[in-house]
Amino acid sequence: MKKDRINEDSLITEINKYLIHQGFKINPHLRVEDNKKNTLKKIHQQKRKEKIRSHSKFLIKNLKKVQKYSISGEELEPEKIDLELIEIKSRSLYSNLFFWWNLMWWSLPYDQPVGRQMRFFLWDNYHDCPFGLFYLQSPPLRSAVRDNYLEINNQNVDYWINQSLYGQRIGAIPPFNELLGGKMVTLSLTSNEVRDSYEKKYQNKETLLEHRELPSKLLFVTTTSAYGKSSVYERISYNNEPVSYFLGFTSGAGTFHISEELYQKCLNYLEQKDINVKRGYGTGPSRKMKLISKAFAHLGIPQYTYHNIKRGYYLFSNVENLKDIIHNNSQPVWYDRPFPDLFDFWKERWCIPRSKRIDAWKNFDTDSFFYECRKRN
Repeated sequence: MKKDRINEDSLITEINKYLIHQGFKINPHLRVEDNKKNTLKKIHQQKRKEKIRSHSKFLIKNLKKVQKYSISGEELEPEKIDLELIEIKSRSLYSNLFFWWNLMWWSLPYDQPVGRQMRFFLWDNYHDCPFGLFYLQSPPLRSAVRDNYLEINNQNVDYWINQSLYGQRIGAIPPFNELLGGKMVTLSLTSNEVRDSYEKKYQNKETLLEHRELPSKLLFVTTTSAYGKSSVYERISYNNEPVSYFLGFTSGAGTFHISEELYQKCLNYLEQKDINVKRGYGTGPSRKMKLISKAFAHLGIPQYTYHNIKRGYYLFSNVENLKDIIHNNSQPVWYDRPFPDLFDFWKERWCIPRSKRIDAWKNFDTDSFFYECRKRN
Protein backbone atom coordinates (compact mmCIF):
# COMPACT_ATOMS: atom_id res chain seq x y z
CA MET A 1 0.00 0.00 0.00
CA LYS A 2 1.40 3.36 -1.06
CA LYS A 3 2.08 5.79 1.79
CA ASP A 4 0.72 9.34 1.67
CA ARG A 5 3.36 11.85 0.68
CA ILE A 6 4.55 13.99 3.60
CA ASN A 7 4.36 17.75 3.07
CA GLU A 8 7.29 19.53 4.77
CA ASP A 9 5.37 22.63 5.90
CA SER A 10 2.50 20.56 7.27
CA LEU A 11 4.90 18.30 9.19
CA ILE A 12 6.73 21.29 10.71
CA THR A 13 3.39 22.80 11.78
CA GLU A 14 2.27 19.52 13.31
CA ILE A 15 5.54 19.12 15.24
CA ASN A 16 5.32 22.69 16.58
CA LYS A 17 1.69 22.28 17.67
CA TYR A 18 2.45 19.01 19.44
CA LEU A 19 5.42 20.45 21.35
CA ILE A 20 3.49 23.56 22.41
CA HIS A 21 0.60 21.36 23.55
CA GLN A 22 3.03 19.40 25.73
CA GLY A 23 4.07 22.60 27.46
CA PHE A 24 7.20 23.66 25.58
CA LYS A 25 7.89 27.21 24.47
CA ILE A 26 9.60 27.73 21.09
CA ASN A 27 11.76 30.86 20.92
CA PRO A 28 13.32 29.69 18.59
CA HIS A 29 14.61 26.65 20.50
CA LEU A 30 12.64 24.48 22.90
CA ARG A 31 12.49 25.45 26.56
CA VAL A 32 10.28 24.83 29.56
CA GLU A 33 8.72 27.46 31.79
CA ASP A 34 10.71 26.29 34.81
CA ASN A 35 12.42 23.17 36.18
CA LYS A 36 9.94 22.49 38.97
CA LYS A 37 8.90 18.85 39.30
CA ASN A 38 5.20 19.50 38.60
CA THR A 39 6.04 21.45 35.43
CA LEU A 40 8.28 18.66 34.16
CA LYS A 41 5.66 16.03 34.97
CA LYS A 42 3.15 17.88 32.79
CA ILE A 43 5.64 17.78 29.91
CA HIS A 44 5.62 13.98 30.12
CA GLN A 45 1.84 13.57 30.46
CA GLN A 46 0.97 13.63 26.75
CA LYS A 47 3.48 10.93 25.80
CA ARG A 48 2.48 8.83 28.82
CA LYS A 49 -1.21 9.00 27.87
CA GLU A 50 -0.36 7.90 24.34
CA LYS A 51 1.59 4.91 25.65
CA ILE A 52 -1.24 3.87 27.97
CA ARG A 53 -3.82 4.29 25.22
CA SER A 54 -1.81 2.14 22.81
CA HIS A 55 -1.69 -0.71 25.37
CA SER A 56 -5.21 -0.29 26.78
CA LYS A 57 -6.34 -3.81 25.84
CA PHE A 58 -3.40 -5.37 27.67
CA LEU A 59 -3.92 -3.13 30.70
CA ILE A 60 -7.62 -3.97 31.00
CA LYS A 61 -7.09 -7.68 30.39
CA ASN A 62 -4.49 -7.98 33.14
CA LEU A 63 -5.92 -5.56 35.69
CA LYS A 64 -7.59 -8.18 37.92
CA LYS A 65 -4.47 -10.32 37.90
CA VAL A 66 -2.29 -7.37 38.88
CA GLN A 67 -4.71 -6.44 41.66
CA LYS A 68 -4.59 -10.01 42.97
CA TYR A 69 -0.82 -9.61 43.45
CA SER A 70 -1.05 -6.24 45.19
CA ILE A 71 -1.42 -5.15 48.79
CA SER A 72 -2.96 -2.16 50.56
CA GLY A 73 -0.87 -0.30 53.09
CA GLU A 74 -3.11 -1.30 55.97
CA GLU A 75 -2.39 -4.99 55.21
CA LEU A 76 1.36 -4.51 55.03
CA GLU A 77 3.61 -5.64 57.88
CA PRO A 78 6.97 -3.93 57.23
CA GLU A 79 8.96 -6.09 59.66
CA LYS A 80 7.84 -9.23 57.76
CA ILE A 81 8.83 -8.11 54.27
CA ASP A 82 10.86 -10.95 52.75
CA LEU A 83 12.46 -10.10 49.41
CA GLU A 84 13.66 -12.31 46.56
CA LEU A 85 15.33 -11.09 43.38
CA ILE A 86 13.70 -12.62 40.28
CA GLU A 87 14.98 -12.29 36.73
CA ILE A 88 11.94 -12.09 34.47
CA LYS A 89 11.55 -14.36 31.47
CA SER A 90 9.30 -13.67 28.50
CA ARG A 91 5.71 -14.97 28.40
CA SER A 92 5.45 -15.48 32.14
CA LEU A 93 3.13 -14.22 34.86
CA TYR A 94 5.97 -12.04 36.11
CA SER A 95 6.43 -10.61 32.62
CA ASN A 96 2.81 -9.43 32.42
CA LEU A 97 2.86 -7.97 35.93
CA PHE A 98 6.13 -6.20 35.20
CA PHE A 99 4.87 -4.64 31.97
CA TRP A 100 1.61 -3.52 33.59
CA TRP A 101 3.32 -1.68 36.43
CA ASN A 102 5.95 -0.30 34.04
CA LEU A 103 3.19 1.37 32.03
CA MET A 104 0.87 2.52 34.80
CA TRP A 105 2.84 3.57 37.85
CA TRP A 106 5.58 5.94 36.66
CA SER A 107 4.97 9.51 35.48
CA LEU A 108 7.83 9.13 33.00
CA PRO A 109 6.47 7.31 29.93
CA TYR A 110 7.70 3.83 29.09
CA ASP A 111 10.02 3.51 26.08
CA GLN A 112 10.72 0.35 24.13
CA PRO A 113 14.19 -0.81 25.25
CA VAL A 114 16.99 -1.47 22.80
CA GLY A 115 19.92 -3.87 22.53
CA ARG A 116 20.79 -5.96 25.57
CA GLN A 117 17.93 -6.21 28.04
CA MET A 118 17.44 -7.60 31.54
CA ARG A 119 14.33 -7.30 33.71
CA PHE A 120 14.10 -7.97 37.44
CA PHE A 121 11.39 -8.01 40.07
CA LEU A 122 12.04 -7.63 43.77
CA TRP A 123 9.29 -9.91 45.07
CA ASP A 124 7.97 -9.91 48.62
CA ASN A 125 7.41 -13.58 49.39
CA TYR A 126 5.66 -12.95 52.69
CA HIS A 127 2.98 -10.69 51.18
CA ASP A 128 3.17 -12.46 47.77
CA CYS A 129 3.38 -9.32 45.66
CA PRO A 130 5.92 -7.25 43.71
CA PHE A 131 7.97 -4.84 45.79
CA GLY A 132 9.83 -3.05 43.00
CA LEU A 133 11.43 -3.53 39.62
CA PHE A 134 14.25 -2.46 37.35
CA TYR A 135 14.71 -2.63 33.60
CA LEU A 136 18.25 -2.63 32.23
CA GLN A 137 19.18 -2.10 28.58
CA SER A 138 22.10 -1.16 26.35
CA PRO A 139 23.30 2.34 27.19
CA PRO A 140 23.81 5.08 24.60
CA LEU A 141 27.20 4.62 22.98
CA ARG A 142 28.17 8.20 23.77
CA SER A 143 27.22 10.37 26.70
CA ALA A 144 29.34 13.41 27.48
CA VAL A 145 28.78 13.48 31.23
CA ARG A 146 29.49 9.74 31.63
CA ASP A 147 32.45 9.62 29.21
CA ASN A 148 34.08 12.70 30.74
CA TYR A 149 33.84 11.17 34.20
CA LEU A 150 35.35 7.88 33.05
CA GLU A 151 37.80 9.66 30.70
CA ILE A 152 36.85 7.38 27.83
CA ASN A 153 37.90 8.38 24.32
CA ASN A 154 36.35 7.62 20.93
CA GLN A 155 38.80 4.76 20.26
CA ASN A 156 37.76 2.62 23.24
CA VAL A 157 34.29 3.85 24.15
CA ASP A 158 32.39 0.86 22.73
CA TYR A 159 34.68 -1.65 24.49
CA TRP A 160 33.91 -0.26 27.95
CA ILE A 161 30.33 0.86 27.46
CA ASN A 162 29.43 -2.62 26.24
CA GLN A 163 30.43 -3.86 29.68
CA SER A 164 27.72 -1.74 31.27
CA LEU A 165 23.94 -1.37 31.22
CA TYR A 166 21.56 1.57 31.52
CA GLY A 167 18.65 1.56 33.96
CA GLN A 168 15.59 2.70 32.04
CA ARG A 169 13.20 2.01 34.92
CA ILE A 170 14.24 1.72 38.57
CA GLY A 171 11.84 1.99 41.47
CA ALA A 172 9.50 0.59 44.09
CA ILE A 173 5.78 -0.14 43.75
CA PRO A 174 3.19 1.13 46.25
CA PRO A 175 2.94 0.88 49.17
CA PHE A 176 6.63 -0.07 49.40
CA ASN A 177 7.76 3.16 47.76
CA GLU A 178 6.72 5.05 50.91
CA LEU A 179 9.07 2.84 52.94
CA LEU A 180 12.04 4.06 50.87
CA GLY A 181 11.76 0.91 48.78
CA GLY A 182 13.42 2.76 45.89
CA LYS A 183 16.70 2.65 47.79
CA MET A 184 16.42 -1.13 48.07
CA VAL A 185 15.85 -1.42 44.32
CA THR A 186 18.86 0.83 43.72
CA LEU A 187 21.08 -1.27 46.00
CA SER A 188 20.04 -4.34 43.97
CA LEU A 189 21.64 -2.93 40.81
CA THR A 190 25.07 -3.79 42.21
CA SER A 191 24.14 -7.17 43.68
CA ASN A 192 26.21 -10.28 42.94
CA GLU A 193 23.09 -11.92 41.51
CA VAL A 194 22.57 -9.30 38.80
CA ARG A 195 26.13 -9.42 37.53
CA ASP A 196 26.11 -13.24 37.65
CA SER A 197 22.92 -13.27 35.56
CA TYR A 198 24.51 -10.86 33.12
CA GLU A 199 27.62 -13.01 32.73
CA LYS A 200 25.55 -16.13 32.01
CA LYS A 201 23.29 -14.36 29.54
CA TYR A 202 25.96 -12.56 27.50
CA GLN A 203 28.85 -14.99 27.60
CA ASN A 204 30.41 -15.43 24.13
CA LYS A 205 28.08 -12.82 22.59
CA GLU A 206 29.26 -10.38 19.91
CA THR A 207 28.60 -6.65 19.89
CA LEU A 208 25.94 -5.55 17.40
CA LEU A 209 27.92 -2.95 15.48
CA GLU A 210 31.56 -4.08 15.66
CA HIS A 211 30.85 -7.84 15.72
CA ARG A 212 33.52 -8.51 18.30
CA GLU A 213 33.32 -10.56 21.45
CA LEU A 214 33.75 -8.61 24.67
CA PRO A 215 34.19 -9.77 28.26
CA SER A 216 30.79 -10.73 29.66
CA LYS A 217 31.37 -8.65 32.77
CA LEU A 218 28.94 -6.07 34.09
CA LEU A 219 31.34 -3.46 35.41
CA PHE A 220 28.79 -0.75 36.11
CA VAL A 221 25.23 0.48 35.61
CA THR A 222 24.17 4.05 34.82
CA THR A 223 20.85 5.85 34.86
CA THR A 224 19.39 9.33 34.66
CA SER A 225 16.81 10.80 37.01
CA ALA A 226 13.67 12.30 35.50
CA TYR A 227 13.61 15.51 37.53
CA GLY A 228 17.07 16.83 38.31
CA LYS A 229 18.86 15.18 41.21
CA SER A 230 17.17 12.13 42.73
CA SER A 231 16.55 11.66 46.44
CA VAL A 232 16.42 7.91 45.76
CA TYR A 233 19.90 7.68 44.21
CA GLU A 234 21.71 10.33 46.24
CA ARG A 235 24.36 9.32 48.76
CA ILE A 236 23.60 5.61 48.91
CA SER A 237 26.29 3.53 50.59
CA TYR A 238 26.64 -0.02 51.86
CA ASN A 239 29.23 -1.20 54.40
CA ASN A 240 30.77 2.30 54.21
CA GLU A 241 31.27 1.83 50.46
CA PRO A 242 29.64 4.24 48.00
CA VAL A 243 26.99 2.62 45.80
CA SER A 244 25.88 5.67 43.78
CA TYR A 245 27.99 8.35 42.12
CA PHE A 246 26.46 11.59 40.88
CA LEU A 247 28.28 12.55 37.67
CA GLY A 248 26.52 15.78 36.75
CA PHE A 249 23.65 16.74 34.48
CA THR A 250 22.81 15.70 30.93
CA SER A 251 22.81 18.24 28.09
CA GLY A 252 19.02 18.03 27.71
CA ALA A 253 18.80 16.12 24.43
CA GLY A 254 16.62 13.13 23.61
CA THR A 255 13.46 11.88 21.94
CA PHE A 256 10.93 11.41 24.76
CA HIS A 257 9.06 14.55 23.66
CA ILE A 258 8.35 13.18 20.18
CA SER A 259 5.24 11.00 19.86
CA GLU A 260 5.29 7.64 18.08
CA GLU A 261 2.95 9.08 15.44
CA LEU A 262 5.30 11.98 14.72
CA TYR A 263 8.27 9.63 14.74
CA GLN A 264 6.61 7.48 12.08
CA LYS A 265 5.88 10.55 9.96
CA CYS A 266 9.53 11.57 10.26
CA LEU A 267 10.54 8.10 9.04
CA ASN A 268 8.14 8.33 6.10
CA TYR A 269 9.54 11.77 5.29
CA LEU A 270 13.11 10.41 5.30
CA GLU A 271 12.08 7.50 3.08
CA GLN A 272 10.69 10.02 0.58
CA LYS A 273 14.21 11.41 0.41
CA ASP A 274 15.65 7.89 -0.15
CA ILE A 275 17.34 7.91 3.27
CA ASN A 276 17.88 4.56 4.99
CA VAL A 277 15.60 4.29 8.06
CA LYS A 278 16.49 0.74 9.06
CA ARG A 279 16.16 0.25 12.80
CA GLY A 280 16.01 -2.57 15.32
CA TYR A 281 18.56 -5.32 15.87
CA GLY A 282 22.04 -4.37 14.69
CA THR A 283 21.48 -0.63 14.34
CA GLY A 284 22.60 0.44 17.82
CA PRO A 285 20.85 1.96 20.86
CA SER A 286 20.90 5.58 19.56
CA ARG A 287 19.24 4.88 16.21
CA LYS A 288 15.95 6.62 17.04
CA MET A 289 17.76 9.79 18.10
CA LYS A 290 19.85 9.78 14.92
CA LEU A 291 16.84 9.35 12.65
CA ILE A 292 14.81 12.07 14.33
CA SER A 293 17.82 14.42 14.25
CA LYS A 294 18.26 13.71 10.56
CA ALA A 295 14.58 14.40 9.82
CA PHE A 296 14.65 17.64 11.81
CA ALA A 297 17.81 18.76 10.03
CA HIS A 298 16.14 18.26 6.63
CA LEU A 299 13.09 20.15 7.90
CA GLY A 300 15.26 23.05 9.05
CA ILE A 301 14.58 22.55 12.79
CA PRO A 302 17.78 20.76 13.89
CA GLN A 303 17.72 21.95 17.51
CA TYR A 304 14.37 20.33 18.35
CA THR A 305 16.13 17.22 19.66
CA TYR A 306 17.28 19.46 22.54
CA HIS A 307 14.36 19.59 24.97
CA ASN A 308 16.65 21.34 27.51
CA ILE A 309 15.37 19.27 30.44
CA LYS A 310 18.58 18.39 32.24
CA ARG A 311 18.62 15.13 34.15
CA GLY A 312 20.89 13.98 36.92
CA TYR A 313 23.34 11.29 35.77
CA TYR A 314 24.23 8.47 38.18
CA LEU A 315 26.69 5.60 38.05
CA PHE A 316 26.58 2.41 40.16
CA SER A 317 29.84 0.50 40.10
CA ASN A 318 30.28 -3.23 40.66
CA VAL A 319 34.01 -2.80 41.16
CA GLU A 320 36.24 -0.82 43.54
CA ASN A 321 38.72 0.18 40.82
CA LEU A 322 36.64 1.11 37.75
CA LYS A 323 38.95 3.82 36.42
CA ASP A 324 42.06 1.67 36.97
CA ILE A 325 40.45 -1.11 34.94
CA ILE A 326 39.71 1.28 32.10
CA HIS A 327 43.03 3.17 32.05
CA ASN A 328 45.59 0.75 33.48
CA ASN A 329 44.14 -2.59 32.38
CA SER A 330 43.90 -3.64 36.03
CA GLN A 331 42.02 -6.74 37.08
CA PRO A 332 38.55 -5.99 38.50
CA VAL A 333 38.26 -5.85 42.28
CA TRP A 334 34.62 -6.82 42.66
CA TYR A 335 32.37 -5.67 45.45
CA ASP A 336 30.82 -8.59 47.33
CA ARG A 337 27.15 -7.71 47.66
CA PRO A 338 24.84 -10.72 47.99
CA PHE A 339 21.20 -9.71 47.56
CA PRO A 340 20.09 -11.16 50.96
CA ASP A 341 22.72 -9.04 52.70
CA LEU A 342 21.64 -5.92 50.84
CA PHE A 343 18.06 -6.64 51.85
CA ASP A 344 18.94 -7.06 55.54
CA PHE A 345 20.90 -3.80 55.42
CA TRP A 346 18.04 -1.87 53.78
CA LYS A 347 15.45 -3.25 56.16
CA GLU A 348 17.40 -2.22 59.25
CA ARG A 349 18.79 1.05 57.85
CA TRP A 350 15.71 2.45 56.10
CA CYS A 351 12.56 0.32 56.16
CA ILE A 352 11.85 -0.27 59.85
CA PRO A 353 12.86 3.23 61.04
CA ARG A 354 10.76 4.79 58.26
CA SER A 355 7.72 2.66 59.07
CA LYS A 356 7.81 3.91 62.68
CA ARG A 357 8.47 7.52 61.78
CA ILE A 358 5.78 8.10 59.13
CA ASP A 359 2.58 6.29 58.17
CA ALA A 360 2.10 7.44 54.55
CA TRP A 361 2.59 3.83 53.42
CA LYS A 362 -0.70 2.93 55.12
CA ASN A 363 -2.63 5.29 52.84
CA PHE A 364 -2.31 3.23 49.64
CA ASP A 365 -5.59 1.43 48.96
CA THR A 366 -5.70 -1.15 46.18
CA ASP A 367 -9.46 -0.82 45.58
CA SER A 368 -9.21 2.94 45.04
CA PHE A 369 -6.06 2.68 42.93
CA PHE A 370 -7.39 0.04 40.56
CA TYR A 371 -10.77 1.76 40.33
CA GLU A 372 -8.97 4.83 39.01
CA CYS A 373 -6.98 2.64 36.62
CA ARG A 374 -10.22 1.23 35.19
CA LYS A 375 -11.57 4.74 34.66
CA ARG A 376 -8.43 5.76 32.76
CA ASN A 377 -8.77 2.79 30.42
